[in-house]
Amino acid sequence: MTDRSRTAAAVVVAAALIAGVLQIPPSTPILAQELGGPDCAQTSVGETPLSDLGTDTYQGHEGGLYPHGKNRPPRAYRRIGLRRASKVEPLNAAGKPDPNGKIVLLSVGMSNTAQEFQAFMLTAANDPAVNPDVALVQGAQGGWDATEIADPDAMFWDNIDGLLAASGLTPQQVQAVWLKEAVAGEDRAFPEDAEALEDLLRTIVGIMRARFPKLRLVYVSSRTYGGYANNILNPEPFAYDSGFAVKELVARDIATKKRERPWLAWGPYLWTDGTAGRSDGLIWTCDDVEPDGTHPSASGEQKVAELLLDFFTTARTSSSWFIA
Repeated sequence: MTDRSRTAAAVVVAAALIAGVLQIPPSTPILAQELGGPDCAQTSVGETPLSDLGTDTYQGHEGGLYPHGKNRPPRAYRRIGLRRASKVEPLNAAGKPDPNGKIVLLSVGMSNTAQEFQAFMLTAANDPAVNPDVALVQGAQGGWDATEIADPDAMFWDNIDGLLAASGLTPQQVQAVWLKEAVAGEDRAFPEDAEALEDLLRTIVGIMRARFPKLRLVYVSSRTYGGYANNILNPEPFAYDSGFAVKELVARDIATKKRERPWLAWGPYLWTDGTAGRSDGLIWTCDDVEPDGTHPSASGEQKVAELLLDFFTTARTSSSWFIA
């Protein structure tokens, strides 16, 4: 993202705050203080990315993004997702099919999510393959962690209604969500930390189900590498552990016999072991983070933006409606 684009994004957020569209929870502690810059010495924590772990285990828990060490959903579950995706179409403000309507892909989550989705929006805007019927809406907001937004009465959700309205859209047009959340100041050991986050994510999905009646697909991602963090916001091993929260969230949906909308699946898996990287070549350097070591810098935002664009243009449950 260029400096000019970053400034433009900041102006939009500032305008929304001034207009009262967004409200940050007063109870949210400021945990991301800059303490002299990121810890650039911790270029690796020695853990294997979930996508490379396969049937090997981490503290007794099997790897892979999906059950049995696989990185793709089971065939029967994928078919369900494809059926849901086939019903995604432009909707009008009342949620009725309309060739002049929109398909809203909404981001839900914290500040990292907001930064990354903003970069994705700018990247997608320059891709002629993206379906012009798709409206990308930045619903993720700084200052709101998973514990905060798991409250259905949290102002976070009213903020989203305001952001949709400001874009000329309604909750009835939201059909897909990219969800990425974490617990601020997490200090529980694995697997308790992952189990707690999974419970919160499941609650958040339930809130979205109630608020967005046409929601069909939710793609969930876990954290980026947190080894450079200089604060307690969400460092390692909690950033790595969050992958197991998403894995279990999706695995439970796969295992259930009574499935409600939306269909849950992994979005792009973002964690890599710092500069040690992972099998697809993704690395996360100290230049990819801001001075707090936790939030992505412009280069980090762009890496995630490109992973998101690649995912939505190639995944079978999204490419059918995301690409023109």
